[in-house]
Amino acid sequence: MPVYLLILAAAILIPLTAYAVYLLLKLKQQTQAKLQTEQARQADAQAKRQQVIEDIRYIAAAMLEDRCELSEGVMRIGKLLEILSLSERVSSDYPALFLHYQRISSHPIMDARKALEKKARMKLDLQRMKSEVELEDAILAEADKLKTLSWPASH
Repeated sequence: MPVYLLILAAAILIPLTAYAVYLLLKLKQQTQAKLQTEQARQADAQAKRQQVIEDIRYIAAAMLEDRCELSEGVMRIGKLLEILSLSERVSSDYPALFLHYQRISSHPIMDARKALEKKARMKLDLQRMKSEVELEDAILAEADKLKTLSWPASH
């Protein structure tokens, strides 16, 4: 094979090889950056999840210590479990809490409650109080379990 063909082949192959190596290195950098971004996102999500779990524990403890009204605690815990997408998964573990939550979750709060007529507010209060009386001991027992419970990192 003539030398000029070898030189021509080398002149073509060397730049192509260099470009292929450059592209492979760039792909590796992009893959690593994507992996780091995903790991950071997962760590952030786990930290937020852990904070919500801590909030649930805190509310449960507050309910047991009479620092938080029963219905308010049930509403807050119910909403937080929904945020974690755990409501369906743990509802059978906390039946009283979820029964009371189901009964009162549609009750208006704050300005919407103030806008109701007095008779309507009293009717809702009576429903809430009946449910509280009926389920109080069971809810407090479940709150006692919730204040020390931890969930796995993924669900």
